[in-house]
Amino acid sequence: MRALVYHGPGHASWDTVTDAAIEDPTDAVVRVDATTICGTDLHILRGDLPEVKPGTILGHEAAGEVMEVGREVHSIAPGEQVIVSSVSACGHCQFCRDGMFGQCRGGGGWILGDLANGTQAEFVRVPFADYSTQRRPGALALDDAVLLSEVLPTAYEVGVRNGHVGPGDTVVVVGAGPIGLAAALTARIYSPRRIIAVDLSLSRLEAATRLGADSAELPGRLVADLADGPGADVVIEAAGDPDSFVLCTRVVRPGGHIANIGMHGKPATLHLEALWRKNVTISTGQVDTSSTPWLLDLVTSGRLRISRLVTHTFGLGRMEDAYEVFSHGTETGALKVVLHRG
Repeated sequence: MRALVYHGPGHASWDTVTDAAIEDPTDAVVRVDATTICGTDLHILRGDLPEVKPGTILGHEAAGEVMEVGREVHSIAPGEQVIVSSVSACGHCQFCRDGMFGQCRGGGGWILGDLANGTQAEFVRVPFADYSTQRRPGALALDDAVLLSEVLPTAYEVGVRNGHVGPGDTVVVVGAGPIGLAAALTARIYSPRRIIAVDLSLSRLEAATRLGADSAELPGRLVADLADGPGADVVIEAAGDPDSFVLCTRVVRPGGHIANIGMHGKPATLHLEALWRKNVTISTGQVDTSSTPWLLDLVTSGRLRISRLVTHTFGLGRMEDAYEVFSHGTETGALKVVLHRG
């Protein structure tokens, strides 16, 4: 089969590799009908995640058809359409029983495209398939389905839910990339008073306005007014940049929440000399994807419309072209780039 193989910092290529196959009785093999590129994949290519070894197939988001299952897989069968979760869950350890699949101690957690071969391939081996897949309803478009692998639950769980967004809140989202925009979309579920998107890219600020942010701006007057005035109830950090994190600490109100989603490739300064009196809650997190069934219901019922997050589509064989477009998203306007089989 063909797959995008990581060869060390700065190097990946679309190669012919050994076919994905059942290795454990709880595995399934899924034909990848749609996959995407994530900002985390760019971090891997930059060398920010040294645990990813050369020779690993990248990617952790997919939707497709089940081709084969191990003898201990009972909830899905060959021929069924599924969403592959970005997080694998053994289903039996204490963290999995608590719904914290990202912290799985039974061999799961985030392993696809990290510690095990991932989804940017023609086929993928899915560990713990009973707990790590969701059936895809026939009416759900592939592009929507693949967004439920990771981007939507990450934005909701690590941003909106950890941030305790509530009715009447002022919510600031710092970083208007795919995760930040998905956070703005899912924050709407809780009827905040206003959502403000902040980014350095004018094209992404325009996208934030199209997708429902009440205001979208470069770091400037509105942010300064919040910092000097009442502050924001919830600030969601979705850029993964040290300066963005500092901005969040300036904007949040006393008693407010900062929900950090962004993956930081270098240290961020925590100014406790300015924060110690503010009674601020700062949360971090690994997505669990425990919310996926609920989000899937919202999407299939039409209550949550996410298709506008997809800006570019490619055939699977154009993986390297897709990376080029995605990695220069501020210039190309790329948000989510989806690759389809064939």
